Amino acid sequence: MHDVAAELADRLAEFNPGPAFDREAVLFGAATHDIGKTVHPAELSGPGSAHERAGRELLLAHGFTPAQARFAATHASWSAAGVSVDELLVSVADKVWKGQRITDLEDLLIDHLVRAAPGTERWEAYLELDALLARIAEGADTRLAFQAVHPVHPLHA
Repeated sequence: MHDVAAELADRLAEFNPGPAFDREAVLFGAATHDIGKTVHPAELSGPGSAHERAGRELLLAHGFTPAQARFAATHASWSAAGVSVDELLVSVADKVWKGQRITDLEDLLIDHLVRAAPGTERWEAYLELDALLARIAEGADTRLAFQAVHPVHPLHA
């Protein structure tokens, strides 16, 4: 997922070279967004959201800042008030890595990008993001197949 987030951030930075988002924060968020699954290993292969709060708490307990820990808690709650463009990018990367396209989530990201780039038309941002996400999503089957060949076997479930 980290590679997808890096590709997404790099391409969007080319489209909008202004300070619309913090690339390093996005990459940190991508790397740590599911860290709470170490506390809730059943969520490695099954559904659940307990890992989100646990991940935030785990990062805070190990000296990370609230700004860094937020990604673990917000990557599945993109419609909450105050979600930043950095958090939206992590959420989009998390979804498109699996080949999922979530219109409401993508619309929120487009809104942020347009606000950060005066003079950019919404349709331009939409076309750019849509083409990029479609291309990234095409590789989802390969990524998921690779993951399936290397399953995680938690020591305790």
